[in-house]
Amino acid sequence: MPYLDHGGVRINYEVHGGNDAGGSLPLLLTHGFGASAQMWAPNTAALSAERLLIRWDMRGHGRSDCPEDQAAYTQPACISDMAALLDECGASRAIVGGLSLGGYLSLAFWLEHPERVAALLLCDTGPGFRNDEARQKWNERAFATAARLERDGISVLGDAERLPDSAHWSADGLARAARGMLTQEDGRVIDALPSIDVPVLVVVGADDKPFLGAADYVTAKVPKAELVVIPDAGHSCNLDQPELFDAHVAEFLAGLP
Repeated sequence: MPYLDHGGVRINYEVHGGNDAGGSLPLLLTHGFGASAQMWAPNTAALSAERLLIRWDMRGHGRSDCPEDQAAYTQPACISDMAALLDECGASRAIVGGLSLGGYLSLAFWLEHPERVAALLLCDTGPGFRNDEARQKWNERAFATAARLERDGISVLGDAERLPDSAHWSADGLARAARGMLTQEDGRVIDALPSIDVPVLVVVGADDKPFLGAADYVTAKVPKAELVVIPDAGHSCNLDQPELFDAHVAEFLAGLP
């Protein structure tokens, strides 16, 4: 199992497929908060059939390191991890995607490195908040999640199937990730949506009520965005309806230049 040592933090990642990739661009997938690279397991065979698939554990998650320094947990650090992973895999450009926090980080990655992004895949994702009060409420929920993790451990997250090898998980690392990576400082991401000039697939579960409006908003604001609503699926639409999810993503990828 390969690790990337990035600034003294070991980042766990996996590379799948590639044998028949030819000139296809790789796909970098980022999981949501409290999950791991394992959340893409049901989709890996389909999505790596014709291209390289890179999936990884964010710092504080899965088998990646959990630094004790709170300052190590920032969104810029995650974006830097993503760039370093692409470098490690020899990819100058990629299709970049993720679910929930992973999707938000994919948008932030485009904002920082637009030349490295050929397309975006945003699953059950919000673009952040322009309104300071709404952002503060989001951050307060993140801080509350961090406090519960420190008090009650990883059982706070529920959904045990998302936590393989739970012995490797650190509730304290997740709490630091909630405080530093889940929180938001400004509206740069949401303000940048009209400037995104690459194809974007927005996927959302029909039962993911809190994110349906966000999906509509992103689709309306991004010039080359298309929306897919997955029936009978919640916040993890790729897990709830993997075959349908894979089919829509494969169709999107096949249509890319």
